[in-house]
Amino acid sequence: MKRLRPLLFFVLMLLVVGLACSVGADTPTQPPTEQPTKVEEPTATPEPTEVPPTEAPPTEAPTEPPTPEPVVSEFFTEEFDLDPGESWVMDVIGPGAEAHEGSVETEFSNSKFRVELPEKDLYFYYTYTGFSYENVRLDLRADNLGVNTNNVSLFCRMSDDGWYEWSVRSDGLWDLWAVTDKYNRVFNGGTNAVKQGKAVNEYSMECNDNKISLSINGEEIKGSPFSESTYGLRDGAVGFNISSLWVTPVIVEVDWFKVSEP
Repeated sequence: MKRLRPLLFFVLMLLVVGLACSVGADTPTQPPTEQPTKVEEPTATPEPTEVPPTEAPPTEAPTEPPTPEPVVSEFFTEEFDLDPGESWVMDVIGPGAEAHEGSVETEFSNSKFRVELPEKDLYFYYTYTGFSYENVRLDLRADNLGVNTNNVSLFCRMSDDGWYEWSVRSDGLWDLWAVTDKYNRVFNGGTNAVKQGKAVNEYSMECNDNKISLSINGEEIKGSPFSESTYGLRDGAVGFNISSLWVTPVIVEVDWFKVSEP
């Protein structure tokens, strides 16, 4: 009996070990479980945000349409329904200008441009500077409302070098000038086509290359066109002139001024 105890003990140990291995092999391995993320609760409950009321867009007050700018054109007829704008420049020269320049009065009224010269020796120039012209035709319709001693002039190619000016006196005498540092008479003469006194006259002047053509009330001046190469003025602004001489007041209303191709 004493010899069997160790053997029985050994057999029991083998059975225990085998049973343990059998149980370990049949037990499935479970995947690791993720730790839940701890969510921190807010310390204070946020107050609800009010939705701002939707405001209607401001209604803009109606605005008046902008005043259109005067159209700057190369060829046109200016009828003086109103002030034609910055493309036109007024200037007063002459022996009486220094003392009496401020006495000159102008007005745009009844679709006419009225010029009043209450003092002697005032040369009022109205110049269109919107374009520089080489060859051009100028026409003017003017009504004399003052004394019968005045000058109405047309001029072309006005620049820093000078200009050509045709000046017609109310008694029919006329001069064609090349104005540089002084008034240089190129041609002169007289015409019976001028309506004297308080009357309406139409004046025309063409500057075409070195030829200058002149006419009044549709009648061409004798000798026109005139050739001028001495001063050789080439291009520049255009316009007209109303001048007082030795009798005043001079009052002239310009009905229209036309710039066209020769």
